[in-house]
Amino acid sequence: QVQLVESGGGLVQAGGSLRLSCAASGRTFSIYAMGWFRQAPGKEREFVGRITWNGGLTYYLDSVRGRFTISKDNAKNTVYLQMNSLKSEDTAVYYCARCPHGNRGLSADEYDSWGQGTQVTVSS
Repeated sequence: QVQLVESGGGLVQAGGSLRLSCAASGRTFSIYAMGWFRQAPGKEREFVGRITWNGGLTYYLDSVRGRFTISKDNAKNTVYLQMNSLKSEDTAVYYCARCPHGNRGLSADEYDSWGQGTQVTVSS
């Protein structure tokens, strides 16, 4: 079973940037697509974006496209979420997750392993 550990969250002013990291245990990280989700208080967990196993393709939620960038470093067993031009509505707990082969990875139920989450708070 893989262990995923997110870091890099915090408090930032609107318009600022943060980079989240998700470190994975195990030797099979490189063959999996990875995704990022977020959950704001009182709301359902929301897909943010995903990246293919080799980092070649990414897909994003419309509201973050152009502001957020996902990257994957298989040598470091780490996936990143670079968040720029942050808005108050980006405030949430952010989670990384592993997507098994064959799944499109656009919904939470397609992922089989999750990190504990990291809080991102954007002040306006």
